[in-house]
Amino acid sequence: MTYGFMPGMQSVTFVPDQLVAGNLKIVTQPVTIGASQTLIRGAVLGKVTATGEYILSVATATDGSETPCAILIDNVTTAAGATATGDAYVMGEFNTNYMTYDASWTVATLTEAMRPFGIYLKTSVSGAPPTS
Repeated sequence: MTYGFMPGMQSVTFVPDQLVAGNLKIVTQPVTIGASQTLIRGAVLGKVTATGEYILSVATATDGSETPCAILIDNVTTAAGATATGDAYVMGEFNTNYMTYDASWTVATLTEAMRPFGIYLKTSVSGAPPTS
C-alpha cells in the first residue's frame, strides 16, 4: 500500500546552510556574548581574557579576543552594557564561505589559528565539471 499526498498533509524539506563542512564530531557550548554586539551565525569569536566574554575576533586586538576559538551557532544581538548567552561551536569542520570574520583575518591565518582548538576550516569544492 502506498500513501500519496492527502489533503492537509505537508512536506517540509530541510535545507542546511552549509556552515558545517565535514563529519568530524561537533562540540558546542554556551558562551557569554559581550555587550554591544550584533553577530550572525558563523561569526568567528575570540574570548576576552579579563571578562570571559566572547566577541568578534580581531587579529589586531590585545584583550585575548585576538585568538579565534569558537564559531557562533545562532544570531545574537546584545545591547550596550548588557551581555547575552549564546551557543558556539568549539570543535568541528566548517566551511569558510559561510563564516563571518573580521577583515583583519584571512582564511589562511584563521585556518592556522583555529586548528589548536580542534576547529578545522575548509573551503567548498564545486561539483561542476571543469571547463576547458
